[in-house]
Amino acid sequence: MTCTQHKADQDQEIDSNNELPIKKQIYLLAPNQNTRKEYIMGLKLLEHVLILTHDPEGTRDWFCDNLGFTNGYHPEFGFPVYWLYIGDQDVLHIGKARHSVHQDTYLKTPSDVAGADYSAAGALGSGRIDHVCLNCDGMEEFIERLNKKGVEFSERKAHNSNLYQLFMREPVNGIKIELNFAWEEAVRMGRVPQYYDNGPNTKPDTESQSS
Repeated sequence: MTCTQHKADQDQEIDSNNELPIKKQIYLLAPNQNTRKEYIMGLKLLEHVLILTHDPEGTRDWFCDNLGFTNGYHPEFGFPVYWLYIGDQDVLHIGKARHSVHQDTYLKTPSDVAGADYSAAGALGSGRIDHVCLNCDGMEEFIERLNKKGVEFSERKAHNSNLYQLFMREPVNGIKIELNFAWEEAVRMGRVPQYYDNGPNTKPDTESQSS
């Protein structure tokens, strides 16, 4: 991993009434540096990702049908949007690329360049975001579902960790999706990755088991 490494710990600050909220200490350790910068921030979690696409309905259906998201409530923004949920939390928002001036104005930031199309007109791929990752359990059920739906995926053993990863690309927009499972689930199922953290799996009897 060449980018900045992050380690987040919780530190509870208590006032005289023991009522102050928990804050997070975010430690940023840059590569090749021996110094650690400490920040106190109110970060809690990554709340959602917005996908602007040429086909909002097709995108919604793929994530619901293949990965089990639920299409649910969303506020009224004055432009069409779908909110997809995991349990009670909306995590994936889907809208129409280049839908209207109102949408572009609503979503703009102060540093946006006038006339620039930051939605890439709904072009295929993940753009500057390489992939969207979901932490999961129940790998056997996921693989059964993906195979039944005809979704191709690759299998990885991640970076000296206890993670087992499935990578796929949803076909409507070409966005890469990563599903992370506990390594123990893969062991119980007898899954064999195509790639380890130290390179490709070259053993002849360890072909992909994604089909």
